[in-house]
Amino acid sequence: MSYQNLTTPDGRRLTFPLLQGGMGVGISLGRLAGAVAREGCMGTLSTADCGYREPDFYQHPDAANLRALREEIHRAFALSRGNGLIAVNAMVASTQYADAVRAAVDAGVDAVVSGAGIPLSLPEYAEDGPAMIAPIVSSGRAAALICKTWHQRYHRLPDFVVLEGCEAGGHLGFKKRALLTGTCAPLSTLIPEVLDALAPYRDLAGRDIPIFAAGGIRSRSDLNAMMALGAAGVQVATPFIATKECDASRDYKQVLIDADPEDIRIVQSPVGMPGRALNTPLMQHLDDIGRIPPRRCSHCIKSCDPAKVPYCITEALIQAARGNRDAGLFFCGSQIAGLQGIRTVKDVVADFC
Repeated sequence: MSYQNLTTPDGRRLTFPLLQGGMGVGISLGRLAGAVAREGCMGTLSTADCGYREPDFYQHPDAANLRALREEIHRAFALSRGNGLIAVNAMVASTQYADAVRAAVDAGVDAVVSGAGIPLSLPEYAEDGPAMIAPIVSSGRAAALICKTWHQRYHRLPDFVVLEGCEAGGHLGFKKRALLTGTCAPLSTLIPEVLDALAPYRDLAGRDIPIFAAGGIRSRSDLNAMMALGAAGVQVATPFIATKECDASRDYKQVLIDADPEDIRIVQSPVGMPGRALNTPLMQHLDDIGRIPPRRCSHCIKSCDPAKVPYCITEALIQAARGNRDAGLFFCGSQIAGLQGIRTVKDVVADFC
């Protein structure tokens, strides 16, 4: 199995078996994705409220997000200089999920990666272009369900799969209790499980369905270990935060650099999933009072009831992107101790490839 199987319809391939994970709000946009692709990897923009810097975001969030998404994709391609691949990460839980996927495909992205829910309808939204489509899964059961559903409904199968383990940052596809007790299956168990689940669908497709392992990947030795287990490569996110090219503010990056592993906790997201983030004053305040009513609502999450939600995740993530440690939600992976200072994307890629 080789990452070279991940090939666009026009024949472009990754130089290295490394995907940069999508990070929202506003952490991985065109500048970071383009820089990662320029090094021969897959750069990934997050579609989540990517228009938060647009002047009309709070008045017209849908229009602002789609406008910014198109602009950021074009920026990423320009910065990539024709190298690597450009992808977007689209959250199933988002109210703009379908529109964001369609806009990204129309803008020419090479791939759509989808998680924060089970992306059973992704092929429908990506049907008008040649973009590769990939679900994010955390179990063989989820991988099999997605393949079965996609094949039955759309006669399509994943072009690749991102297998996200329990050490990843952001939203996690595991039970909160398992995360808190450390009883989640490790990637060394999950990779063979997902490979087995995909086996009949690889036969059905007559091609490989490569797996990229994610969560707690720290070094080239980790990448080699994942590939020895059968993964085609890895997805890495947190190490790219502390780079000059990362789209977040300098203050955001410094908060992550200054943090210790003891500062990380498992949180409950308004999206309805657990996640890994820093134990910032916002999280501590919520522990004390239970709820911070939203001041305004951009209707970003399908399941969100502004009258009941414990806090506004969009506002918390925007505050984080701006570097507001007190009011921000700072998602991060378990390997935060590896962030020693601001580097370049080229430096980070060299750590793995």
